[in-house]
Amino acid sequence: MSAPSMSMNKVIHCAVRRDLRRFRTALDQFSDGDTARAAALHRAWANFSAQLTEHHEGEHEVAWPALTAIGVSESSIATFDQEHETMAAALRAAGAAMDQLAKTATLADAQAAGTAMAALDEATTAHLDHEEQEVEPLLISKHDDPAVKQMGKQFSKRSSIGVAGTFFAWMEDGASPAEKAALRESVPGPVISIIGGLFGRRYRKEVAPVWAHRPDR
Repeated sequence: MSAPSMSMNKVIHCAVRRDLRRFRTALDQFSDGDTARAAALHRAWANFSAQLTEHHEGEHEVAWPALTAIGVSESSIATFDQEHETMAAALRAAGAAMDQLAKTATLADAQAAGTAMAALDEATTAHLDHEEQEVEPLLISKHDDPAVKQMGKQFSKRSSIGVAGTFFAWMEDGASPAEKAALRESVPGPVISIIGGLFGRRYRKEVAPVWAHRPDR
Protein backbone atom coordinates (compact mmCIF):
# COMPACT_ATOMS: atom_id res chain seq x y z
CA MET A 1 0.00 0.00 0.00
CA SER A 2 1.42 3.40 -0.97
CA ALA A 3 1.97 6.03 1.68
CA PRO A 4 -0.96 8.41 2.23
CA SER A 5 -0.57 12.02 1.20
CA MET A 6 -1.72 13.19 4.63
CA SER A 7 -2.42 11.35 7.86
CA MET A 8 -5.91 11.11 9.32
CA ASN A 9 -4.55 13.06 12.26
CA LYS A 10 -3.67 16.01 10.04
CA VAL A 11 -7.01 15.87 8.22
CA ILE A 12 -8.71 16.26 11.61
CA HIS A 13 -6.39 19.13 12.46
CA CYS A 14 -7.39 20.85 9.22
CA ALA A 15 -11.06 20.63 10.24
CA VAL A 16 -10.25 22.08 13.66
CA ARG A 17 -8.35 25.01 12.16
CA ARG A 18 -11.16 25.59 9.66
CA ASP A 19 -13.81 25.86 12.38
CA LEU A 20 -11.68 28.19 14.48
CA ARG A 21 -11.34 30.53 11.50
CA ARG A 22 -15.09 30.35 10.94
CA PHE A 23 -15.90 31.21 14.55
CA ARG A 24 -13.53 34.15 14.60
CA THR A 25 -15.00 35.55 11.38
CA ALA A 26 -18.58 35.01 12.55
CA LEU A 27 -18.00 36.66 15.91
CA ASP A 28 -16.26 39.59 14.25
CA GLN A 29 -19.29 40.08 11.99
CA PHE A 30 -21.93 39.55 14.71
CA SER A 31 -24.81 42.03 14.82
CA ASP A 32 -26.03 43.22 18.21
CA GLY A 33 -29.25 41.50 19.25
CA ASP A 34 -29.18 38.75 16.61
CA THR A 35 -30.58 36.00 18.79
CA ALA A 36 -31.01 33.56 15.91
CA ARG A 37 -27.36 33.90 14.92
CA ALA A 38 -26.24 33.52 18.53
CA ALA A 39 -28.23 30.29 18.83
CA ALA A 40 -26.85 29.00 15.53
CA LEU A 41 -23.27 29.71 16.54
CA HIS A 42 -23.88 27.92 19.82
CA ARG A 43 -25.05 24.82 17.94
CA ALA A 44 -21.88 24.90 15.88
CA TRP A 45 -19.84 25.43 19.03
CA ALA A 46 -21.37 22.38 20.71
CA ASN A 47 -20.27 20.23 17.78
CA PHE A 48 -16.80 21.76 17.60
CA SER A 49 -16.18 21.43 21.32
CA ALA A 50 -17.25 17.78 21.24
CA GLN A 51 -15.04 17.02 18.23
CA LEU A 52 -11.95 18.69 19.69
CA THR A 53 -12.47 17.11 23.11
CA GLU A 54 -12.91 13.63 21.62
CA HIS A 55 -9.83 14.02 19.44
CA HIS A 56 -7.53 14.97 22.26
CA GLU A 57 -8.96 12.56 24.81
CA GLY A 58 -8.47 9.88 22.18
CA GLU A 59 -4.87 10.94 21.74
CA HIS A 60 -4.21 10.40 25.44
CA GLU A 61 -5.82 6.98 25.48
CA VAL A 62 -4.96 5.62 22.04
CA ALA A 63 -2.47 7.71 20.09
CA TRP A 64 0.28 8.32 22.64
CA PRO A 65 1.12 4.61 23.12
CA ALA A 66 1.15 4.10 19.35
CA LEU A 67 3.32 7.14 18.73
CA THR A 68 5.75 6.03 21.40
CA ALA A 69 5.94 2.64 19.68
CA ILE A 70 6.94 4.22 16.35
CA GLY A 71 9.61 6.49 17.80
CA VAL A 72 8.08 9.64 19.28
CA SER A 73 10.03 10.49 22.42
CA GLU A 74 8.56 10.50 25.92
CA SER A 75 9.66 14.12 26.30
CA SER A 76 7.63 15.09 23.22
CA ILE A 77 4.57 13.29 24.57
CA ALA A 78 5.00 15.14 27.88
CA THR A 79 5.14 18.45 26.02
CA PHE A 80 2.04 17.53 24.02
CA ASP A 81 0.25 16.86 27.31
CA GLN A 82 1.21 20.28 28.63
CA GLU A 83 -0.06 21.86 25.43
CA HIS A 84 -3.31 19.93 25.82
CA GLU A 85 -3.78 21.38 29.29
CA THR A 86 -3.31 24.91 27.98
CA MET A 87 -5.71 24.22 25.15
CA ALA A 88 -8.30 22.65 27.46
CA ALA A 89 -8.29 25.74 29.67
CA ALA A 90 -8.78 27.96 26.61
CA LEU A 91 -11.57 25.66 25.39
CA ARG A 92 -13.41 26.02 28.71
CA ALA A 93 -13.06 29.80 28.61
CA ALA A 94 -14.33 29.98 25.03
CA GLY A 95 -17.21 27.66 25.92
CA ALA A 96 -18.27 29.92 28.79
CA ALA A 97 -18.12 32.94 26.48
CA MET A 98 -20.19 31.18 23.81
CA ASP A 99 -22.75 30.15 26.45
CA GLN A 100 -23.03 33.77 27.54
CA LEU A 101 -23.48 34.97 23.96
CA ALA A 102 -26.26 32.43 23.42
CA LYS A 103 -28.09 33.91 26.43
CA THR A 104 -27.73 37.59 25.58
CA ALA A 105 -26.92 37.97 21.85
CA THR A 106 -25.21 41.29 22.64
CA LEU A 107 -22.38 42.78 20.64
CA ALA A 108 -20.33 43.13 23.82
CA ASP A 109 -20.62 39.42 24.54
CA ALA A 110 -19.80 38.59 20.91
CA GLN A 111 -16.65 40.65 21.24
CA ALA A 112 -15.78 38.88 24.49
CA ALA A 113 -16.36 35.53 22.79
CA GLY A 114 -14.17 36.66 19.91
CA THR A 115 -11.34 37.43 22.35
CA ALA A 116 -11.73 34.02 24.00
CA MET A 117 -11.85 32.34 20.59
CA ALA A 118 -8.65 34.07 19.53
CA ALA A 119 -6.92 32.74 22.64
CA LEU A 120 -8.22 29.25 21.89
CA ASP A 121 -7.06 29.56 18.29
CA GLU A 122 -3.58 30.58 19.42
CA ALA A 123 -3.24 27.73 21.94
CA THR A 124 -4.72 25.12 19.61
CA THR A 125 -2.78 26.13 16.53
CA ALA A 126 0.49 26.18 18.45
CA HIS A 127 -0.15 22.62 19.61
CA LEU A 128 -1.33 21.31 16.25
CA ASP A 129 1.65 22.84 14.46
CA HIS A 130 4.08 21.36 16.98
CA GLU A 131 2.45 17.93 16.93
CA GLU A 132 2.43 17.79 13.13
CA GLN A 133 6.07 18.84 12.93
CA GLU A 134 7.12 15.91 15.09
CA VAL A 135 4.49 13.30 14.29
CA GLU A 136 3.27 13.72 10.71
CA PRO A 137 6.46 12.46 9.01
CA LEU A 138 6.39 9.31 11.16
CA LEU A 139 2.70 8.67 10.55
CA ILE A 140 3.32 8.88 6.80
CA SER A 141 6.52 6.83 6.68
CA LYS A 142 5.21 4.18 9.10
CA HIS A 143 1.60 4.02 7.95
CA ASP A 144 1.88 0.24 7.60
CA ASP A 145 3.42 -0.28 11.05
CA PRO A 146 1.28 -2.59 13.22
CA ALA A 147 1.09 0.07 15.96
CA VAL A 148 -0.33 2.62 13.53
CA LYS A 149 -2.84 0.15 12.10
CA GLN A 150 -3.93 -0.86 15.60
CA MET A 151 -4.32 2.80 16.53
CA GLY A 152 -6.71 3.31 13.62
CA LYS A 153 -8.79 0.31 14.69
CA GLN A 154 -8.96 1.54 18.28
CA PHE A 155 -10.11 4.98 17.22
CA SER A 156 -12.84 3.48 15.03
CA LYS A 157 -14.16 1.51 18.02
CA ARG A 158 -14.47 4.58 20.24
CA SER A 159 -17.53 6.03 18.50
CA SER A 160 -21.08 4.90 17.81
CA ILE A 161 -22.22 4.90 14.21
CA GLY A 162 -24.18 8.10 14.83
CA VAL A 163 -21.15 9.89 16.25
CA ALA A 164 -19.07 8.62 13.34
CA GLY A 165 -21.61 9.98 10.86
CA THR A 166 -21.42 13.43 12.41
CA PHE A 167 -17.64 13.21 12.44
CA PHE A 168 -17.42 12.42 8.72
CA ALA A 169 -19.93 15.13 7.82
CA TRP A 170 -17.96 17.67 9.87
CA MET A 171 -14.65 16.59 8.36
CA GLU A 172 -15.93 17.09 4.81
CA ASP A 173 -17.74 20.38 5.41
CA GLY A 174 -15.52 22.95 3.73
CA ALA A 175 -12.58 20.56 3.30
CA SER A 176 -10.20 21.11 0.41
CA PRO A 177 -9.95 18.51 -2.37
CA ALA A 178 -6.60 17.41 -0.92
CA GLU A 179 -8.12 16.92 2.53
CA LYS A 180 -11.07 14.96 1.13
CA ALA A 181 -8.71 12.77 -0.87
CA ALA A 182 -6.56 12.13 2.21
CA LEU A 183 -9.64 11.22 4.23
CA ARG A 184 -10.53 8.57 1.65
CA GLU A 185 -7.01 7.22 1.77
CA SER A 186 -7.58 6.47 5.46
CA VAL A 187 -11.26 5.48 5.33
CA PRO A 188 -12.89 3.68 2.38
CA GLY A 189 -15.05 6.00 0.33
CA PRO A 190 -18.19 3.84 0.60
CA VAL A 191 -17.90 3.89 4.41
CA ILE A 192 -17.77 7.67 4.42
CA SER A 193 -20.61 7.94 1.92
CA ILE A 194 -22.90 5.53 3.75
CA ILE A 195 -22.18 6.43 7.37
CA GLY A 196 -21.64 10.12 6.73
CA GLY A 197 -24.59 10.23 4.35
CA LEU A 198 -27.10 8.54 6.63
CA PHE A 199 -25.86 9.52 10.06
CA GLY A 200 -24.41 12.92 9.21
CA ARG A 201 -27.80 14.36 8.32
CA ARG A 202 -28.21 16.15 11.63
CA TYR A 203 -24.89 17.92 11.17
CA ARG A 204 -25.80 18.94 7.65
CA LYS A 205 -29.19 20.22 8.80
CA GLU A 206 -28.21 21.98 12.02
CA VAL A 207 -24.54 22.96 11.75
CA ALA A 208 -23.42 23.20 8.13
CA PRO A 209 -25.94 26.00 7.38
CA VAL A 210 -24.37 28.08 10.17
CA TRP A 211 -21.25 28.41 8.02
CA ALA A 212 -23.24 29.20 4.87
CA HIS A 213 -24.57 32.34 6.59
CA ARG A 214 -23.74 35.73 5.10
CA PRO A 215 -24.31 38.82 7.28
CA ASP A 216 -25.60 40.85 4.34
CA ARG A 217 -28.43 38.41 3.56
